[in-house]
Parts: sequence; C-alpha cells; structure tokens
Amino acid sequence: MTTQTEPSGFSYPPERFQELVEAALAEAKRIGASDAGVEVSEGCGLSVSVRKGSLENVERNRDKSLGVSVYLGQRRGNANTSDFSTQAIRDTVRAAYDIARFTAEDPAAGLPDAEDLSLDEAARPALDLFHPWALDAEAAAELALRCEAAALATDKRITNSEGAGVSAQQSHFYMGNSRGFRGGYASSRHSISVAPIAGRGAHMERDAWYSSMRDAADLASAEAVGRYAAERALSRLHARKVRTAEIPVLFENTAAAGLLGGLVQATSGGALYRRASFLLESLGTQVLASHIDIDEDPHILKGKGSAPFDDEGVTTHARRLVDGGQLQGYFLSTYSARKLGLRTTGHAGGSHNLRMTSRLTAPGDDLPTMLRRLGRGLFVTELMGQGVNYVTGDYSRGASGFWVENGEIVYPVSEVTIAGNLRQMFQDIIGIGTDQYTAGTKTIGSVLIAKMKLAGA
Repeated sequence: MTTQTEPSGFSYPPERFQELVEAALAEAKRIGASDAGVEVSEGCGLSVSVRKGSLENVERNRDKSLGVSVYLGQRRGNANTSDFSTQAIRDTVRAAYDIARFTAEDPAAGLPDAEDLSLDEAARPALDLFHPWALDAEAAAELALRCEAAALATDKRITNSEGAGVSAQQSHFYMGNSRGFRGGYASSRHSISVAPIAGRGAHMERDAWYSSMRDAADLASAEAVGRYAAERALSRLHARKVRTAEIPVLFENTAAAGLLGGLVQATSGGALYRRASFLLESLGTQVLASHIDIDEDPHILKGKGSAPFDDEGVTTHARRLVDGGQLQGYFLSTYSARKLGLRTTGHAGGSHNLRMTSRLTAPGDDLPTMLRRLGRGLFVTELMGQGVNYVTGDYSRGASGFWVENGEIVYPVSEVTIAGNLRQMFQDIIGIGTDQYTAGTKTIGSVLIAKMKLAGA
C-alpha cells in the first residue's frame, strides 16, 4: 500500500523499502533459493522545456521497481515488478526462481563473497548526495526562460534557439541479500541547459551548454549558462575546412573526458573477459605516457560518481588507477572478476569519480598556455560519431573546433575527421591543462596529443 507522500517528495519511506526487501528475501529462502538479492527503488522528478520565449513541455515522472535475483547454486534467475503488494512480491520471487531452475549453470554466477560486502553500516561514509529541489513547474519555466533569454540577448547574431530546459530529479533505493548486506540511500541530480543558434541561412551554427549538480545551489546561474552557450555558438560562425595533415591536437576539457572514458571501457571486466579490448592483460604495464596519473575517489562529497558501495553492495575504495602511466587496476564486478580469476574491485555499475592529471602540469598551464604549447594544429571542441573500435583501439571521429597558428586561434574549423589509435594516443599525451572540467564521473583538463591524422579538404 502506498504511503502518503514523504516531505522529501518520495511516496515511500526507507522503512517501507526495508520491509519489502526482507519480505522478498524471506520468500526466496522459503521456496528453496540458495541465495538471493533484492533491490527496491523509487525515482521522481520534474522536467520543463521552453523555446523562443514560450513554454513547450512540462513533464513529471515517478517510477518504482522491485528487482529480485534468485540463485539455485550457480544458476541465476531475475524478475522485476512495479507492484509492491504482498502477492506481487511472492509472484516475482517465484518467477525468478522458475527462471533459475531452467538456466544453465555458470561457474561465475553468485552473490559477492561476504568479505567484499559493505556489511558495517556504521563505517559507510555520508556523502551528501541528496539535495531535493523544491521547484514547481512555474519556477522551472521561469529559470529556463531566463537562460534562453540571456543566450538570445548576448549578440544580435544569435538568431534562434533549440530551446532551454530545467530538470530536477531525485531517487532512493534500498537493497539487501542473503549474505547479510543491507543498505541504501537517496540521491539527486539537477540541471539547466540551453542550445542557441547563431547566424542565418546556410551560415548557421549551433552549440549548447549546461550545468548539472546534485545540489541546485551549486548550479551556475541561468544567465551564465545562456551567455556561455551563445558565445560558443558565435565562435563557430564562418567555419572553414582544412587540408589533410598529420598534426598535434588539443582536446578541450569537455572532449578530453571521452579519452578517459575510452580507457575505462577498455579496462572494464566485461570487455576483458570477452577479449574485446585493446588493453588485454595490461595490468602493471605502461598504458599511458609516463607522466600521467589517474586517481579514483568514490567518497567525494556531492560527487556524481560517489557511492559508499557498488550496485552489488561491495565496499568502494579510493585508489590510484594509473601511476606514472602504469595501469594499477581494472573495473570489475563480482561476475567479471570471477570470469578473469580476479577479485571484484567494487565497480558493478561503473566507475566512480576519476581525475586524470599530469606530473608535468605547472600551476600556470591554463587553456591559453596549452594553446601556445599546441603551436600549430587543431583545438577540438566537439566530437561526433561513434568511431572507436575498442577491440583494436582504432579511433576515428568527426570533429569541429579551431585552427591554431603560433599558439593563437585563427578561425573555426568544421567537417573534419581526426584519426589515430588509442593505444598510441595515450602514449602521445604531452600535456594536461589546469582547466579541469567534471563531466559526469570524470574530471580532466585540456589534453594535448603530439600527433594525429586529420582528414580534411
């Protein structure tokens, strides 16, 4: 039975989720499961979009789910329901049990080992992840309108808009398993975004910007987001093509986050045990230039990748992932770790807060300094397409940005392709700027790569 809406904005209190988890685990044990895991979750939020000064959409979302994994030895079955009634939970557990009965045995299947689980609730760090935003549709629309208006007012060459939006989202969950783990927490994520268009006719350019934080108080102002998005669109006007060449490439911090994402993908358990990675058996080897370090900290307050435990209840730990270019660890869930004959690293659900830095970076290595180090080459601000082969490392992406001569931007560039191989690109990193930007779970400055192939006119 649904309770009255909580002051937090949720329909169910944590205590009810705990009751549901215990009921499902008890039912799994009653019908003969050797092990079981249960997670109950609820999410809700508000999204508002505007365009050219008018309200376009108001969307409220609310969803809930109970998921059950039942094990019969090394056979596993999963089932889900959005019905929290007693009979529905029994039926869901039974459905997972029946699936497990007819599933082939998998030697890697099973819950995490007890020594890996975060069993001591008192030792879990409080990470300040939940900041509900008391925002109604009228106030959200007003913010979005201010953001778009600021973009349109930046310059008369901003002639149109694809719209602006405001989103306020929050969720909470509770999970438990038959090996003693119990835990859950609430989290939030809010954003403001806009996509202005500069120019007219055949000479139009679009760009976008956003601010996303767990706490709305930490968001950039609507006006700042609008103005910066407009400035980015304006800077792209009168873009040119450039000739095919082999040149140094400077990735803007927002684009550089994708390079770090490529490393995560190539060192994730699923890719490794399927042998679908160019970094197979790379543990302890030189995978990046010798001046590069990558640190991971799951316990940063308000961090978008922060978590006291992973999606399986495994304890998370801070670590140095890459030390002087050498890979110190993979991203492993319990299943992928067992497939590889290793131990879980607490990454069921993905990476946590990653920060990539260079030991060569000086305090004054801001973006203008990095452009001077680039000298003559391409400054990439946007990447297009999915041209990365993680089996071979081959990299080919559509790109736009700016041509740089003598360390100064001379004109915008569009309709080019940059290509290389990630294995070599990682070794060819010659600098990382101090202009750090956090995109989701990844923090990185602008990245300078010694040479890449540019396919242009």
